[in-house]
Amino acid sequence: MNIVMIEPLGVSKEKINGLAEKLVSNGHKFVYYDTRTQDTKELIKRAKDADIVMLANLPFRKEVIEKCPNLKMISVAFTGVDHVDMAVCKERGITVCNAAGYSTNAVAELAFGLAISVIRNIVPCDKATRAERTKDGLVGTELFNKKFGIVGTGTIGLRVAEIAKAFGCEVLAYSRSKKQEAIEKGVKYVELDTLLRESDIVSLHVPLNESTKNLINDKKLALLKPTTVLINIARGPIIDNTALAEALNEGKIAGAGIDVFEDEPPIANTHPLIHAKNTVLTPHVAFATKEALYIRAQIVFANIDKWLQGTSQNLVG
Repeated sequence: MNIVMIEPLGVSKEKINGLAEKLVSNGHKFVYYDTRTQDTKELIKRAKDADIVMLANLPFRKEVIEKCPNLKMISVAFTGVDHVDMAVCKERGITVCNAAGYSTNAVAELAFGLAISVIRNIVPCDKATRAERTKDGLVGTELFNKKFGIVGTGTIGLRVAEIAKAFGCEVLAYSRSKKQEAIEKGVKYVELDTLLRESDIVSLHVPLNESTKNLINDKKLALLKPTTVLINIARGPIIDNTALAEALNEGKIAGAGIDVFEDEPPIANTHPLIHAKNTVLTPHVAFATKEALYIRAQIVFANIDKWLQGTSQNLVG
């Protein structure tokens, strides 16, 4: 098999070669590209002869897949696969596997990093300190005893619930399916509108699909209290970010911590959230810790190994 990693995975080449050693020793060819590109012609050039493609979050669309006649399997080093043309893969019989679970702790921890940054004014406090100013006007609030609303109780949502309980929060949740594990952890399931009305912190943990696109729109934002902080470390289009910026600038909600946008960073200076009040922005870094990135690399190689053995894991679609 011709196995091609068409973009780097955030770990050293030495570690990648170490993980690929088993495949190579079994007679497979492994090609590793250590640069990232979104140029369609270059992606076709890299992938056209591949039986198996490994990628992270590069868009891998129909125009590329159709130029890969030998492609049989895609191992995605990400949890979400909305950047891969799944319809074409299904039509072609191409197996797609993801790396579910690799960044559970990393993503959950950033939810609280963003929440605390916003409610304790950490960024403004840093600026004030460097400008020889005091805490005046920068006194924040605590997580303790607040209502923490979680939208989506998958693996990451459940981990966020555990941490929120450790902070002394009352945890509300909304999900299409209720999990007994969450209920046993003290999570209270409610309707989405109820969660939005009652929560002091709202953290989003749902995948991006037709039912969740613009899930948090102007009408849903209007349900939030003026003291509520919104956290998005899931997918950018889950929120109408223009409506969110308006709500922030008009003081309709207290703040936001945003790690994901409509497109991958860098984000244009004209993006509405760039100039929104009381907002902490990060460049899609929730998943990216040294620990998580290595776990991710291990998973995507294991996906290939399992598929070659006829016992696929982490199947998507």
